[in-house]
Amino acid sequence: MAAATRPAVVLVSGQLLTAACWAPQIAALSPDYDIRIADHGRDDSIGAMAARLLAEMPERFDLVAHAMGGFVAFEVLRRAPQRVRSLALLSTLAPADQPAQTERRQGYIRLVEAGRFDAVVEERVPILLHPARREDEGLLAVVRRMAQDTGAERFLGQQRAIMARADSRLSLSTIPCPTLLIWGRQDGIATEAHQTEMLAAIPDCRLTVIEDCGHLVTLEKPATVNALLADWLAISR
Repeated sequence: MAAATRPAVVLVSGQLLTAACWAPQIAALSPDYDIRIADHGRDDSIGAMAARLLAEMPERFDLVAHAMGGFVAFEVLRRAPQRVRSLALLSTLAPADQPAQTERRQGYIRLVEAGRFDAVVEERVPILLHPARREDEGLLAVVRRMAQDTGAERFLGQQRAIMARADSRLSLSTIPCPTLLIWGRQDGIATEAHQTEMLAAIPDCRLTVIEDCGHLVTLEKPATVNALLADWLAISR
C-alpha cells in the first residue's frame, strides 16, 4: 500500500524506552500502516510532549501508547480529541503521581544529578519485566540499550513530566474514540485496578489481559501484541 494511502498510526513510548520497544510492531504493521514514532525526548512536561505530537503528526491518526506514553495520549485527547481515530493503551494508568512515587522519582533525580544514572537504570530495568524474564540476558541487553540511548538528561525530563502530570481519571469519560487496553498480568507498575478503573470510565472500551507477562508487553509478548493491534486497527477502519 502506498505511504500516502496508508492510515497513520502514532506510537508513543514509555520512560527509558525508545522506538526499539516497538520493533516487532513496526515490522508487523508497516505493510498496512504509516507508522510514526512520537518524539518526547526534548520536553520535560506532558503538555509539551502532547503539543509536539500534535504539531508533528498527520491530521488524523490511530494512537498507540505504552506506560508514560499513555499520559501523553490522555493529554492529546484533552486537547484534540477529533484527531484520534482509535486509542490503544498498553501497560498504563490514569491517576496522577502519588506521594510515595514522587518521593522515589526525586531520589532518582538526585542519583542522576550525582552522576549515578547507571545505578538508576539497573534498578529500573528489572521492574519492567516479568520475574521469569529478569534473567533473560538478551532481553535485558535490549532494555539497557534503550535506557542508555535515552540518557540521563532525557530521563530527568521524563521524571519531571511524570511527577507533574494531571489526574487523567477526571477526563476518561470524555474520550470519544474506541479504546483498547492491553495489560500484562504480572505488570509490576500498572495494576489490574488501574485497568478496571479505565475500563469502567471510558465509554467505548475493552480490556485484554496477557498472561505470564510483565510491564514491557511489546517485547515480552510481541506476537500477541502484534495480533491484538492488527485486529484492533482493522476494526477501527
